[in-house]
Amino acid sequence: MTTTDPARVREAVAAPGDDASPETWLRYAREVTDPVLRAAVSALHERARNVAGYHLGWWDEQGRPGLAGWGKAVRPALALLAARAVGGRPEVAANAAAAVQLAHDSSLLHDDIIDRDETRRHRPTAWKVFGVPGALLAGDAMLTLAVSLVQRHDLGARAAAALNEAVQQFIGGQLEDMAFEARTDVSLSECTTMAARKTGALMGVACRLGALAAGADEARATSLDAFGRALGLAFQHVDDLLGIWGDPGQTGKPAGADLHARKKSLPVVAALAAGFPESAELADQYARDPALDDAESLRHTADLVERAGGRRASADGARRHLAEALRHLDDARPAEPDARPLRALAGWLVDRDH
Repeated sequence: MTTTDPARVREAVAAPGDDASPETWLRYAREVTDPVLRAAVSALHERARNVAGYHLGWWDEQGRPGLAGWGKAVRPALALLAARAVGGRPEVAANAAAAVQLAHDSSLLHDDIIDRDETRRHRPTAWKVFGVPGALLAGDAMLTLAVSLVQRHDLGARAAAALNEAVQQFIGGQLEDMAFEARTDVSLSECTTMAARKTGALMGVACRLGALAAGADEARATSLDAFGRALGLAFQHVDDLLGIWGDPGQTGKPAGADLHARKKSLPVVAALAAGFPESAELADQYARDPALDDAESLRHTADLVERAGGRRASADGARRHLAEALRHLDDARPAEPDARPLRALAGWLVDRDH
């Protein structure tokens, strides 16, 4: 497998300045990470490579170049900016950034199969195009590729162990999420723990690997891991809000998709646990056959979540976990102003609309 030399990345892509916008840093993260991803994915079996490249937006189902892109590059940006926050050059974390993106996209391929989602990033999901077996095996290949990429980096076994542990945690979170679908008694504490595993673990390890790539000691890397985990919870609160009230043109998913899937998301669980009359009606709605849903019933269900306090609870939770994340960032004794972009990105992720 080929990896990309960070020095060549540095020559090709100039890092933004301290005061650059989060969107600029996200674009930079994509530009730095994309060549590493392409070099890594090129080592896959042809069929797995075709699925992976389609999922990542590099080409269409027939292999023609495409412009769909592979998402916002949040986790690569966290890896690069964590390296910067401890005084390193962001590009030294290019391989770590690509590894966490591969692990994340592996989980998305699997999630789409589990949830039977038919659209991602404004296109048919990979399993709809290539079938379930092809998408499943491509996701497995991308996950093993992520670990291999970290092992080939100078960080070696320590970083690979951290990535493996994060993967185990987000798999556990996914299993818990699936189990919640069959239960009517999911508590907000359980839902928060699930989100910490499913989303927080990988965002935490992105920050840890970035810090380690820049030479941070274990204490600073651990504080940055805790920063990423808390930020992951804030991120998930916002993601769940967008899953109900987001603009489909921005999110790339149909309106009310999470409600139609009867997801026990954070705002829904908060609303169900609130004890209001709307909570009971929401429970009745969630017990209905999803096949009976139409646009009006989904709007009504979203209104019940809001009236029972779920929307406000998740908005408050996002702000609370952001504040916690920033405290952990301070514990890492970041180099200033090098940490300024990481702080700005954290705030942007909680205020985003897509």
